[in-house]
Amino acid sequence: MNLTPKQIVEQLNQYIIGQDEAKKAVAVALRNRYRRSKLSKEMKDEITPKNIIMKGPTGVGKTEIARRLAKLVKAPFIKIEATKYTEVGYVGRDVESMVRDLVETSVRMVKDEKQHEVETKAKEVVDRILLEAITKAQLAKNPTENPDELKEKIKADYSEGKLDEEIVEIEVKDTPKPFDLSNGVAEINIGTIMGGIFPQKKKRRKVTIKEARELLISEESEKMIDMDSVNSEAIRRAEEDGIIFIDEMDKIIGKSASNGPDVSREGVQRDILPIVEGSTVATKYGNVKTDYILFIASGAFHVSKIEDMIPELQGRFPIKVELKNLTKDDFYRILTETKTSVTTQYAELLKVDNIDLEFTDDALKEISEMAEVENETSENIGARRLHSIIEKVLEDISFNATGDHPMLKVKIDRPYVQNAFSENRKKYDLKKYVL
Repeated sequence: MNLTPKQIVEQLNQYIIGQDEAKKAVAVALRNRYRRSKLSKEMKDEITPKNIIMKGPTGVGKTEIARRLAKLVKAPFIKIEATKYTEVGYVGRDVESMVRDLVETSVRMVKDEKQHEVETKAKEVVDRILLEAITKAQLAKNPTENPDELKEKIKADYSEGKLDEEIVEIEVKDTPKPFDLSNGVAEINIGTIMGGIFPQKKKRRKVTIKEARELLISEESEKMIDMDSVNSEAIRRAEEDGIIFIDEMDKIIGKSASNGPDVSREGVQRDILPIVEGSTVATKYGNVKTDYILFIASGAFHVSKIEDMIPELQGRFPIKVELKNLTKDDFYRILTETKTSVTTQYAELLKVDNIDLEFTDDALKEISEMAEVENETSENIGARRLHSIIEKVLEDISFNATGDHPMLKVKIDRPYVQNAFSENRKKYDLKKYVL
């Protein structure tokens, strides 16, 4: 999808309110990838992505901007926390595993696409297998029936979905549990050896026809696709289009405060450096170059500053953007303008139990004001505050909704919201007298 930076920002605006500077930065970074793809190979090799570092409190949209961006262009994307990695020489996850995780995501994406392409053909094969199995079972029960007539009747019932809940016994692949190994070389060797020694096991399962259809279509689709081409395409996409979002970057800045042996935070930064600079990482699908992967780092940076990062790593994140705290106006826009706002989500959930939920405009303004006050007087958790407030407002309705009554219309207005938070309001009134 060759979107211009303006079009990218327009798409992001459907899900994220405000933070225009950050949106512009990621939009330009994405467009530059498209521009780079149109250049000669010689020039292409010279141009590397301009990585971005985002500074801002939790819940203001840092992760959401990166995630929506990747979804927009169907790019392989992973979000990782910098704090879960340890310095080389310590037990724990090494930084190279982030690249292996990205490749796994890329393989899954490409595989799903290829399976979708052959799904129609696979469904025809599976339908034929299931119809034969059902007809055979019915003839065994009723040997006097006319086989041709029975087959036509079963075929009609099957296509109309009348047999979906019938139980059938099928033979499916027995998928062994994967090994969770941090060492890439060990992962490759063990995977190859195990695959060669042990043949693919099958097991018999009793499932509904609907479940059997899904399982068998998945198996048949897998047989029809060439996994070598899937793996090579997945590696290409990870290298050229991959986005790695490194959260909690501020937590690995500075030395650990505890006494005695501990993992050096600066050591983790130094381990991340070659990955961001460009190196080759061994994965079970092949070697992956990280030179053209787009890295987006983020953190609150309350205690430490971006300038406290080691200079070499700072240099690999040339674009720095600061995301602003959300105000009551931002919260109101989040509730009214976003495509899948939190109020829409709750309304859809409660429709399942025959509750037709409606928020008045003054209720949404009251919730927005409360979110701003809550974030100022207690921990600032950004837009996540809306979830906790609306959860509290709808607590009684959600608890008492049973679904065994006709559709019931419930209107949430300002007094209803104020009543749900009457105790909290007293607490806020007292705070202005505290010096």
